[in-house]
Amino acid sequence: MSKICVIHGHPDTSQPHFCRALGDAYIEGAKSAGHNVDEIVIGDLEFDFMRRPDDFETVPPANIAAERNKIGSADHVVIIFPLWLGGAPSILKAFFEHAARGGYFLEEANSEREFPKARMKGKSMRIIVTMGMPSLIYNTWFGANSLKGLEKGMFGISGFSPIRHKLIGTVETKSQAKHEKWLNAVRQLGERAV
Repeated sequence: MSKICVIHGHPDTSQPHFCRALGDAYIEGAKSAGHNVDEIVIGDLEFDFMRRPDDFETVPPANIAAERNKIGSADHVVIIFPLWLGGAPSILKAFFEHAARGGYFLEEANSEREFPKARMKGKSMRIIVTMGMPSLIYNTWFGANSLKGLEKGMFGISGFSPIRHKLIGTVETKSQAKHEKWLNAVRQLGERAV
Protein backbone atom coordinates (compact mmCIF):
# COMPACT_ATOMS: atom_id res chain seq x y z
CA MET A 1 0.00 0.00 0.00
CA SER A 2 1.10 3.53 -0.73
CA LYS A 3 1.67 6.44 1.61
CA ILE A 4 -0.13 9.47 0.18
CA CYS A 5 0.02 13.17 1.03
CA VAL A 6 -3.06 15.15 -0.05
CA ILE A 7 -2.53 18.91 -0.20
CA HIS A 8 -5.74 20.94 -0.03
CA GLY A 9 -4.63 24.04 -1.93
CA HIS A 10 -7.72 26.24 -1.67
CA PRO A 11 -6.75 29.26 0.45
CA ASP A 12 -10.21 29.74 1.99
CA THR A 13 -11.13 27.26 4.72
CA SER A 14 -13.94 29.39 6.17
CA GLN A 15 -16.59 27.77 3.97
CA PRO A 16 -17.09 24.57 1.95
CA HIS A 17 -15.50 24.43 -1.50
CA PHE A 18 -15.62 21.83 -4.24
CA CYS A 19 -11.82 21.50 -4.06
CA ARG A 20 -12.16 20.25 -0.49
CA ALA A 21 -14.93 17.84 -1.51
CA LEU A 22 -12.62 16.46 -4.21
CA GLY A 23 -9.80 16.07 -1.70
CA ASP A 24 -12.08 14.29 0.73
CA ALA A 25 -13.28 11.98 -2.07
CA TYR A 26 -9.68 11.13 -2.97
CA ILE A 27 -8.87 10.39 0.67
CA GLU A 28 -12.01 8.27 1.07
CA GLY A 29 -11.05 6.19 -1.97
CA ALA A 30 -7.44 5.84 -0.85
CA LYS A 31 -8.33 4.76 2.68
CA SER A 32 -10.94 2.29 1.42
CA ALA A 33 -8.15 0.61 -0.58
CA GLY A 34 -5.85 0.47 2.46
CA HIS A 35 -3.52 3.36 1.62
CA ASN A 36 -2.17 5.61 4.39
CA VAL A 37 -3.00 9.30 3.97
CA ASP A 38 -1.59 12.51 5.44
CA GLU A 39 -3.18 15.89 4.74
CA ILE A 40 -1.90 19.44 4.43
CA VAL A 41 -4.49 22.23 4.53
CA ILE A 42 -2.85 25.33 3.05
CA GLY A 43 -5.61 27.67 4.24
CA ASP A 44 -4.96 26.72 7.88
CA LEU A 45 -1.25 27.61 7.79
CA GLU A 46 0.12 30.99 8.88
CA PHE A 47 3.30 32.17 7.17
CA ASP A 48 4.78 35.17 5.39
CA PHE A 49 5.79 35.34 1.76
CA MET A 50 9.49 34.99 1.01
CA ARG A 51 11.05 38.18 -0.31
CA ARG A 52 14.78 37.44 -0.73
CA PRO A 53 16.58 34.69 -2.68
CA ASP A 54 18.81 34.13 0.37
CA ASP A 55 15.77 32.76 2.20
CA PHE A 56 16.06 29.57 0.12
CA GLU A 57 19.32 28.78 1.92
CA THR A 58 17.66 28.71 5.35
CA VAL A 59 15.18 26.38 7.00
CA PRO A 60 11.47 27.19 6.77
CA PRO A 61 9.26 28.20 9.69
CA ALA A 62 8.56 25.29 12.06
CA ASN A 63 4.94 24.83 10.93
CA ILE A 64 6.03 24.53 7.28
CA ALA A 65 8.88 22.15 8.18
CA ALA A 66 6.39 19.84 9.91
CA GLU A 67 4.09 19.87 6.89
CA ARG A 68 6.82 19.35 4.31
CA ASN A 69 7.91 16.22 6.14
CA LYS A 70 4.55 14.75 5.08
CA ILE A 71 5.61 15.33 1.47
CA GLY A 72 9.03 13.85 2.14
CA SER A 73 7.62 10.67 3.65
CA ALA A 74 4.97 10.14 0.94
CA ASP A 75 5.16 7.84 -2.07
CA HIS A 76 2.50 9.84 -3.90
CA VAL A 77 1.52 13.52 -3.55
CA VAL A 78 -1.86 14.94 -4.58
CA ILE A 79 -2.41 18.69 -4.93
CA ILE A 80 -5.91 20.10 -5.39
CA PHE A 81 -6.48 23.78 -6.11
CA PRO A 82 -8.72 26.23 -7.98
CA LEU A 83 -7.39 28.11 -10.99
CA TRP A 84 -7.14 31.76 -9.92
CA LEU A 85 -6.17 34.37 -12.51
CA GLY A 86 -4.75 31.66 -14.74
CA GLY A 87 -2.61 29.89 -12.13
CA ALA A 88 -2.38 28.36 -8.68
CA PRO A 89 -3.35 30.62 -5.76
CA SER A 90 -0.34 32.63 -4.58
CA ILE A 91 -0.43 31.21 -1.06
CA LEU A 92 -0.09 27.67 -2.45
CA LYS A 93 2.97 28.69 -4.47
CA ALA A 94 4.36 30.48 -1.41
CA PHE A 95 3.94 27.28 0.63
CA PHE A 96 6.02 25.34 -1.88
CA GLU A 97 8.69 28.04 -1.92
CA HIS A 98 8.98 27.66 1.86
CA ALA A 99 8.83 23.86 1.67
CA ALA A 100 11.73 23.84 -0.81
CA ARG A 101 14.00 25.86 1.48
CA GLY A 102 17.29 24.46 2.68
CA GLY A 103 17.65 22.12 -0.30
CA TYR A 104 14.63 20.01 0.63
CA PHE A 105 13.44 19.53 -2.97
CA LEU A 106 16.74 20.21 -4.76
CA GLU A 107 20.23 19.63 -3.43
CA GLU A 108 22.72 22.21 -4.63
CA ALA A 109 25.02 21.07 -7.44
CA ASN A 110 28.71 20.55 -6.69
CA SER A 111 29.76 22.69 -9.64
CA GLU A 112 28.32 25.06 -12.22
CA ARG A 113 28.46 22.27 -14.80
CA GLU A 114 26.14 20.00 -12.85
CA PHE A 115 22.40 20.05 -12.41
CA PRO A 116 21.02 20.28 -8.87
CA LYS A 117 20.21 16.85 -7.44
CA ALA A 118 16.49 16.04 -7.45
CA ARG A 119 15.53 14.96 -3.93
CA MET A 120 11.95 13.86 -4.65
CA LYS A 121 12.84 10.97 -6.97
CA GLY A 122 10.69 7.90 -6.45
CA LYS A 123 7.57 9.96 -5.69
CA SER A 124 4.65 10.33 -8.07
CA MET A 125 2.22 13.23 -8.21
CA ARG A 126 -1.36 14.03 -9.21
CA ILE A 127 -2.43 17.65 -9.69
CA ILE A 128 -6.18 18.33 -9.73
CA VAL A 129 -7.23 21.78 -10.91
CA THR A 130 -10.77 23.17 -10.81
CA MET A 131 -11.83 26.13 -12.92
CA GLY A 132 -14.84 28.12 -14.01
CA MET A 133 -14.01 27.90 -17.72
CA PRO A 134 -14.29 24.67 -19.71
CA SER A 135 -11.09 22.65 -19.28
CA LEU A 136 -10.84 22.31 -23.07
CA ILE A 137 -10.45 26.10 -23.34
CA TYR A 138 -7.74 26.11 -20.64
CA ASN A 139 -5.94 23.29 -22.44
CA THR A 140 -6.18 24.60 -26.00
CA TRP A 141 -6.62 28.36 -25.97
CA PHE A 142 -4.43 29.01 -22.92
CA GLY A 143 -2.15 26.02 -23.42
CA ALA A 144 -2.42 24.99 -19.74
CA ASN A 145 0.80 26.97 -19.31
CA SER A 146 0.55 27.51 -15.56
CA LEU A 147 0.04 23.78 -15.04
CA LYS A 148 2.95 22.94 -17.34
CA GLY A 149 5.08 25.37 -15.36
CA LEU A 150 4.41 23.43 -12.17
CA GLU A 151 4.82 20.01 -13.78
CA LYS A 152 8.03 20.73 -15.66
CA GLY A 153 9.39 23.40 -13.35
CA MET A 154 9.14 23.08 -9.60
CA PHE A 155 7.93 19.48 -9.41
CA GLY A 156 9.56 17.93 -12.47
CA ILE A 157 13.02 19.28 -11.71
CA SER A 158 12.62 18.10 -8.09
CA GLY A 159 12.23 14.51 -9.32
CA PHE A 160 8.51 13.81 -9.02
CA SER A 161 7.59 11.29 -11.72
CA PRO A 162 5.21 10.50 -13.17
CA ILE A 163 3.23 13.71 -12.75
CA ARG A 164 -0.38 13.34 -13.85
CA HIS A 165 -3.16 15.89 -13.82
CA LYS A 166 -6.93 16.10 -13.89
CA LEU A 167 -8.64 19.28 -15.03
CA ILE A 168 -12.22 19.92 -13.92
CA GLY A 169 -13.82 22.77 -15.84
CA THR A 170 -17.17 24.57 -15.49
CA VAL A 171 -17.03 23.57 -11.84
CA GLU A 172 -19.64 26.17 -10.87
CA THR A 173 -22.35 24.24 -12.70
CA LYS A 174 -25.56 23.61 -10.77
CA SER A 175 -25.65 20.02 -12.07
CA GLN A 176 -25.46 17.66 -9.10
CA ALA A 177 -24.96 14.77 -11.53
CA LYS A 178 -21.75 16.37 -12.87
CA HIS A 179 -20.45 17.00 -9.37
CA GLU A 180 -21.12 13.38 -8.40
CA LYS A 181 -19.41 12.16 -11.58
CA TRP A 182 -16.30 14.21 -10.78
CA LEU A 183 -16.27 13.11 -7.13
CA ASN A 184 -16.58 9.45 -8.15
CA ALA A 185 -13.77 9.80 -10.70
CA VAL A 186 -11.47 11.33 -8.07
CA ARG A 187 -12.50 8.71 -5.49
CA GLN A 188 -11.39 6.03 -7.98
CA LEU A 189 -8.05 7.79 -8.43
CA GLY A 190 -7.62 7.58 -4.66
CA GLU A 191 -8.38 3.87 -4.63
CA ARG A 192 -5.63 3.33 -7.20
CA ALA A 193 -3.25 5.87 -5.58
CA VAL A 194 -2.65 7.64 -8.91
